[in-house]
Amino acid sequence: MKRVVITGLGMINSLGHDKESAFKAIVDGKCGIREIELFDATNQSVRIAAEVVDFDPNTVMDPKDVKKADRFIHLGIKAAKEAIQDAKLQEFDSERFGISCASGIGGLGNIEKNSLVCEARGPKRISPFFIPSSLVNMLGGFISIEHSLRGPNVSSVTACAAGTHAIIEATKTIMLGGADRMLVVGAESAICAVGIGGFASMKALSTNNENPLKSSRPFDADRNGFVMGEGAGALVLEDYDLAVARGANIYGEVLGFGESGDANHITTPVVDGPARAMKAAIKMAKVEKIDYINAHGTSTPANDKNETAAIKEALSGMNIPPISSTKGQIGHCLGAAGAIEAVISLMAIRDSILPPTINYETVDPDCDLDYIPNEARKADISTVMSNSFGFGGTNGVILFGKV
Repeated sequence: MKRVVITGLGMINSLGHDKESAFKAIVDGKCGIREIELFDATNQSVRIAAEVVDFDPNTVMDPKDVKKADRFIHLGIKAAKEAIQDAKLQEFDSERFGISCASGIGGLGNIEKNSLVCEARGPKRISPFFIPSSLVNMLGGFISIEHSLRGPNVSSVTACAAGTHAIIEATKTIMLGGADRMLVVGAESAICAVGIGGFASMKALSTNNENPLKSSRPFDADRNGFVMGEGAGALVLEDYDLAVARGANIYGEVLGFGESGDANHITTPVVDGPARAMKAAIKMAKVEKIDYINAHGTSTPANDKNETAAIKEALSGMNIPPISSTKGQIGHCLGAAGAIEAVISLMAIRDSILPPTINYETVDPDCDLDYIPNEARKADISTVMSNSFGFGGTNGVILFGKV
């Protein structure tokens, strides 16, 4: 099968509108969590999130088309533009260049808005753009049209594992000869009244409204829930031989991947499923050493304890490397998380630096590994594992390697 490499990256999140500024802020230990401004959260039990601020969708779309797309699509378009530009593709066969997109929920904000309109003013007042603006696959639709990507156009909607699954689907497509190149875009924007209210009703979110900067604390003993984030990550995946032939800048290679299902509970994780996904990725990659793990690390009591145990099981017989979760800084971006964290992982390889886990202050006996507490760490990084686990017991793991 063909080797698959990454030749372009793009990212937007609460710490930056581009990959360089966002990654620098992450390495510097900054936090993008603050009081919610996207809607009036006065009556919410949770009033904090990691919002993308000062973002104008008119800068990435024709102003007359902005209302045709939900905010998650706007964010995805922004990341996609950066990744395509970063890949420096002067020309390509459009029929051999596809797109693999991801979102956990899609246009939740527009669903909420139009539901209220329907209730208050009747169905005839629903926007004609409502449906096409909200569908997850319209992320790929808008972006493929803009960049003339006429190859496979697929979407992953697997909750918090969607971004990682989108990368895996794109990798499979190139490996099997279905395309020469694939653009992967994971995007999410669910910071709205029903989104925050829904996760809060599950007791999944941190309620530390008084201290937003300390609210998300992966693997820390005092963690009490995740913080909602929004943003997008984009990657250009390419056939290795074609990338080398055109002299492309190669960030890394997809060495292996693993997918699994818990078949246990719709929201409560188990050790077995994530561990099997990690084992499958390691087996495929044929590696004996991993230098860094970008953990799912949500800052919920259940996930962080469970992921720690799963890492121990999956890497039994290997040295467990340093681990960190960047969700303490940019929140949990749901379906976009895997794509954003893949970008972070590849930039960590590029810059030989391990991103920190901020707000790690109190040791949890059930989370007893090296989580790179509070400060980034220089290191020679050749292999990185990126973990993503979603509601419904769906798991995705990718191993990237330096070329």
